[in-house]
Amino acid sequence: MTRPVPYALTRLRTLMTPDPHDPDEAEGVLNPASGRGPDGELYLLPRLVARGNVSRVGLARVVVADREPVGVERRGVVLAPSTRWESGAQNAGVEDPRTTWVPDLGLHVMTYVAYGPLGPRTAVATSRDLRTWHRLGPLLFRHDPDLDVDLNLYPNKDVVLVPEVVRGPGGRPCFAVLHRPTWDLGLVRRGEREWPPSTTDDPRPSIWIAYADAAAVLADPSALTLLHGARPLAGPEQPWEALKIGAGPAPLRVPEGWLLLHHGVTGHIEDPWSADNDVRYCAGAMLLDADDPSRVVARTEQPLLEPETDDERHGTVADVVFPTAAERIGDDTYVFYGMADARIGVARLDRVPGAA
Repeated sequence: MTRPVPYALTRLRTLMTPDPHDPDEAEGVLNPASGRGPDGELYLLPRLVARGNVSRVGLARVVVADREPVGVERRGVVLAPSTRWESGAQNAGVEDPRTTWVPDLGLHVMTYVAYGPLGPRTAVATSRDLRTWHRLGPLLFRHDPDLDVDLNLYPNKDVVLVPEVVRGPGGRPCFAVLHRPTWDLGLVRRGEREWPPSTTDDPRPSIWIAYADAAAVLADPSALTLLHGARPLAGPEQPWEALKIGAGPAPLRVPEGWLLLHHGVTGHIEDPWSADNDVRYCAGAMLLDADDPSRVVARTEQPLLEPETDDERHGTVADVVFPTAAERIGDDTYVFYGMADARIGVARLDRVPGAA
């Protein structure tokens, strides 16, 4: 891409660390969603990891001083694995929530990873107050013969919703959903292999885009779980994202279109079920066309944020910055991110002075 991405991230501080007295946080607090409650306060919805890698979604009010996030006040657990498809014989969890306020629905829409009997699968829930969540169920992809695979067989993570109606396939009004399928079916059935669509030349995990019909969603939000038109959006390009990429927070509306923060991963994964792999997660950004978010118009060549502090370099998984939420406070935008799969940090997002 020849156009620059005129934005920068400046790390501020570690915002949330595990409470040593809370068994729900024994293995970390990380990768939060976010939203404004009916009281106007800003909240994070962190992933809370209990011993045995069982995850729940908590709620924490963001404490602000001098118009910057400086801490949190915990408000308990708002989503826990309670359905049979969120638990397996040896695992359970609701993980890595991402939330989008959708004005046309008057709802917060959460996508989250349900760690069920066959591994990770993305599901959707909605709320009016960030406290009570109504499960809509797992994502389902309509069969597309052009892909020559069943997308419902594959683990999907890093799913975020574009908050406004956009132009979908054939010009139809749609809600767009970004997702990251992983083509290694050995993660689901031992002995299988990478089995990407016949149209995919590069099997590395990449960002895809799919759609839900806007009229159907506006009539019944559960239609957000029924997706069609899935196609690749962006794959790894730079050395710092050579292994895989995935979407971060829900895209932000900016003058240039939609700003999508994403993570890029480099290194080697010997055991996908282990936290002990030689990997490095950085944060970058791309700009998507305002009317047609399936079109990438610019990407960062270098990371906007790299693991450099002790809290980012040491934890459950070393060397990780993982952006998952972005919110405005006054005139500024702040990005909340996971640090080494153990803590939560905050950075300020700025438009670069003098950028065209």
